[in-house]
Amino acid sequence: MKLTNATGLSLLSEADMNEKKSMNTHLHMLEAYANLSRTCQGEKLGQRLRELIEIFLNRIIDPKNHHFLLFFEEDWKPKSEIVSFGHDIEGSWLLCEAAEICGDPQLLKSVQDEALQMAQAVYDEAVDSDGGIFHDAEHGQIIDRDKHWWPQSEAVIGFLNAFQLSGREQFRVAADRSWEFIDKYIIDHRHGEWFWTVSRDGVPSKDKFKVDEWKCPYHNSRMCFEAMARVEMIARLNPLLRIS
Repeated sequence: MKLTNATGLSLLSEADMNEKKSMNTHLHMLEAYANLSRTCQGEKLGQRLRELIEIFLNRIIDPKNHHFLLFFEEDWKPKSEIVSFGHDIEGSWLLCEAAEICGDPQLLKSVQDEALQMAQAVYDEAVDSDGGIFHDAEHGQIIDRDKHWWPQSEAVIGFLNAFQLSGREQFRVAADRSWEFIDKYIIDHRHGEWFWTVSRDGVPSKDKFKVDEWKCPYHNSRMCFEAMARVEMIARLNPLLRIS
């Protein structure tokens, strides 16, 4: 079924609000522009990438709690108070990556400082006792305690990135525990692939397929490639440090 908003434009999913602007659209544009900039240098492209970063710093990140605001009116008035922990921890490292590509030391410092605060907020509010992270919250209360596959992937990289930036042991441990949770509960070691979501007790959902239009080897594959590169870099700098 095709979903449309009041203007007749297609909605991304049933979870989307009927608003003109969204965090998720800008996050994926940021990722696309950053990767394009690796191979196609240009003044206009660099300017657009910088503008996107500044939109995140000035409009999308809530300065009061260091979480992403998700939906906005055309004038950037926020329309949602839901916190998506997976997007927060994902955005924390994607913003750092984009700022590094921009090559502006002052902008990079601003982004890295904010990324650490975002990672700390997820660490404080979303990490469960088993190392997995909850899905989302509203008004300071967790509203979905299931563990969805993709936020766990992003937690590994986001916490590794925070550890690389700060040297804080808590982030290295959090990255380790995120991977251990994935290995124990999310990966289907018998039949392959990853479960879409598991309950807080670690029981896989029977309502979601392992592969559909919203789930493919994207977050998990990228996590593996990023983790290998980052762990190798960390090991070179500190050969005595153990990371799973």
